[in-house]
Amino acid sequence: MDKNSILIFGAGKIGRSFIGQLFGQSGYHILFVDIDPEIVDQLNQRNSYPVVIKGKIEKTILVENVKALSALDVDAVKNAIARTSIMAVSVGKNALEKIIPVIAAGLMLRQKLSPDSPLDIIIAENMRSANLFIRSQLIQLLPENFPLEKMLGLVETSIGKMVPIMTKEDLKQDPLMIFAEPYNNLILDRKGFKGTIPKVEGLSPKKNIKAWVDRKAFIHNMGHATSAYIGNFYQPHATYIYEVLDNKNILNNVRLTMLQAATILRAHYPEEFTYQDLEKHIDDLLDRFQNRSLKDTVFRVGQDLSRKLGIDDRFAGIIKMALKKGLKYDRIIKSMAYGFFFNKPNQQGNLNNQDEQFLRMLNEMGVKSTLEILCGFHPENDSFLIDELELQYLKLKKKEAKLEI
Repeated sequence: MDKNSILIFGAGKIGRSFIGQLFGQSGYHILFVDIDPEIVDQLNQRNSYPVVIKGKIEKTILVENVKALSALDVDAVKNAIARTSIMAVSVGKNALEKIIPVIAAGLMLRQKLSPDSPLDIIIAENMRSANLFIRSQLIQLLPENFPLEKMLGLVETSIGKMVPIMTKEDLKQDPLMIFAEPYNNLILDRKGFKGTIPKVEGLSPKKNIKAWVDRKAFIHNMGHATSAYIGNFYQPHATYIYEVLDNKNILNNVRLTMLQAATILRAHYPEEFTYQDLEKHIDDLLDRFQNRSLKDTVFRVGQDLSRKLGIDDRFAGIIKMALKKGLKYDRIIKSMAYGFFFNKPNQQGNLNNQDEQFLRMLNEMGVKSTLEILCGFHPENDSFLIDELELQYLKLKKKEAKLEI
């Protein structure tokens, strides 16, 4: 068993700028597994990569003791899984299923070589219940008598790190260089570990990971989307999130909307959060949203309307939580309605293809059909919410709704 070693599937933005950086700075040997041959070759030639911290003061960190394997070298990857002290996956939802077979093979070899050394996998994916998905896929591939519960810990996370935009010129300068914001707190599920939790600065194990995943979805993600939707409605020519938040009225409305979500979240998780903690978190997020170095565009933050206005996503999800507790959600539903007017093109002047379909259906068939067909709303169970959204939409369309101060 390789002590103080981490195998990371995915040498992309989160893999390098977050997981790799945290473990590398705590003295771990890092082995990336990636499909990109240039990244793999460069990492093996240099055994390091630079992380440029984009904040009020820019600085560069060199992450060392780095190697890489091609994801196509199945035998080498399998052997590495059998010997690493911990593992992480950050490959994206679509690629996750493709790496399950080699993880299964690595687990079988690990059990043969070191039956008393369970493997903990940190799941750094923007995907709900990814632990259940991975477990269900592994069960289909492993022998019936394989001691999966003993050999595998699946550690869910709440990824709150925002990765600054890199231009083609930045990437040409150095293919291994990665930008990162200063924030470096990795929230993860304490109960998911089967082995010892690594002593790595920046890891923040939590007993109730669901509460923290909800905090990410319903405060961070909801607040971010609110910035884009209100910002685009009142400042349609703005390109970046920091530009729309320079408007004090917009900033204040986004903050009040996030605080309303905080009240709802606090009611559901009173033992996990105080209102003061959530308010502090919101003000920190708004400060990060306004980081000019992130160059986060209104287009990127607001696009993908069918998902972001979906029945279980950042707006409707927290509204349903409010309904269960009989709490106010007027600001949240109004912010959601601004999304119906999100027609922001990217910097090349093109709309997201799915958003183009969304807006066309909205124009031709109305709010009700759009929510039911594209956003997963049930015509009967969610009829009250549909009616409220339609009313908000019509008010905005007639310019009757004003930005509150």
